Amino acid sequence: MSSKILHLLTPLLAALALTAPLAAPASSPAPSGSRSPVATAPTDVAVAPVAYAGTVYFTFDDGPHPTWTPRMLAVLRKYGVHAVFFEVGQNVSWYPSITRSLRSYGNLIGNHTWSHPDLTTLSTASVTWQLNRMESSLGYRPRCVRPPYGATNSRIATIIANRGQRQILWTVDPRDWSRPGTWTIVNRVLANVRPGSRILMHDGGGDRSQSVAALDLLIPRLRARGYVIGLMAC
Repeated sequence: MSSKILHLLTPLLAALALTAPLAAPASSPAPSGSRSPVATAPTDVAVAPVAYAGTVYFTFDDGPHPTWTPRMLAVLRKYGVHAVFFEVGQNVSWYPSITRSLRSYGNLIGNHTWSHPDLTTLSTASVTWQLNRMESSLGYRPRCVRPPYGATNSRIATIIANRGQRQILWTVDPRDWSRPGTWTIVNRVLANVRPGSRILMHDGGGDRSQSVAALDLLIPRLRARGYVIGLMAC
């Protein structure tokens, strides 16, 4: 090629070089501090489910009470939990709508006698009267009976069994009725609960604000330990 023609083409070739796209290198290292989308670790960490530890049961004595029973029911509904309420017949006769409310939300009612006496001190006829009178106020016969104070013997157990009912006591008693403090109630339950435990608490017989607060703390803590909260067949 003559020097004259080369002289004419040089500016044209330079212009083409400036406008042509640059080819990316075959393997360019990532800039420092950058992160490849493919290599990014997931931000959501799977949490292992809590292992099943067993089933436990809540039971409540001495209601219904116009203040504390509805508050207990509200806590149970909050967590989707059901319980057996061992009710005193006199209280049922005074507050029948509260008992109906408990049942309408899937809770069960047990016989806790008519007036809460120590059954072991009564004649067989009087024991039978106490149980029948409570059931008269309720309108049907519950499957379970809880003798007041847990006071029972072979005679009382036989009377209950002959009626086609089950005597149900408890295995965990935090003594919430004595109002020892909300966290004392919680800690006593957690220290003693086992698979199959029947937890005794109270919704009647006095100020049960500590018991209501303790229940609201206990349910999520028991579940965190792997316990399922069940409903006894009463």
